[in-house]
Amino acid sequence: MGHPLLFQTDFGLADGAVCAMYGVAYSVSSSLKVYDLTHDITPYDIWEASYRLIQTVQYWPEGTVFVSVVDPGVGSTRRSIAVRTAGGQYIITPDNGTLTHVKRMQGIEEARIIDETVNRLPGSGESYTFHGRDIYAYTGARLASGIISFEQVGPAVPAEGVVELPVVEALREEDRVQGTIDVLDVRFGSLWTNIPRTLFLGLGVTHGGRVEVSIFNDTRSLYKNILTYAKSFADVYVGEPLVYVNSLDNIAVAINQGSFAKAYNIGTGNSWRIQLRKAPRVVYE
Repeated sequence: MGHPLLFQTDFGLADGAVCAMYGVAYSVSSSLKVYDLTHDITPYDIWEASYRLIQTVQYWPEGTVFVSVVDPGVGSTRRSIAVRTAGGQYIITPDNGTLTHVKRMQGIEEARIIDETVNRLPGSGESYTFHGRDIYAYTGARLASGIISFEQVGPAVPAEGVVELPVVEALREEDRVQGTIDVLDVRFGSLWTNIPRTLFLGLGVTHGGRVEVSIFNDTRSLYKNILTYAKSFADVYVGEPLVYVNSLDNIAVAINQGSFAKAYNIGTGNSWRIQLRKAPRVVYE
């Protein structure tokens, strides 16, 4: 019996690219169950692809195969690899940083370079621009269906050598914590930071407490306000901003039924910093 196969790309659904990947998978085995993680990754955004994987991979059963194709270096010397995570899932992807968050937050047990002399769609000829279809979808389908074992994907390479993107660690300095705005909750415009809940709670803030939030981009200050640390969105009025714990157990900032990112023109990445501290008590005379 086969395992689930999931696709993630920056291809969108406006043309036939994703459909072609589905076709390759079902040509390998018509009994496969194929699902979509997302095909709306911002074009060429490897960091976003990495983050969407860590949001998802750990919640699928052991043996599930993920194929992630955000590949601005397609046709170059970058490696094509397959890895086995600490949770027993498999990910097939370019070795370009897409595995950054999985490697750091879940762990990679084993890595293998895809042997393209064996694991390449027959008849794909000399095309070097659609590895998502010709190599990744094909290899992923063969692995998910049990036609090949993980060892038959290709030769083993050290897991510690899997490429990582630069990461700025969250840290605490005196009475405040600082981190980066890693990604947006795309549909709702919430800011997802890399500040762990445990680091934040060291400030002594409890639900209903007040948090001073400052956001910077390089050397510019873009936002500073005092927000409620809420258990859920229902704890504040519609249109009111809040600080909360997201589904990755990290701190996030949002507007109840609004987009924080759009309201304040906030972006993501290592240059976008956020600083939190317990709001000082104001005494009026």
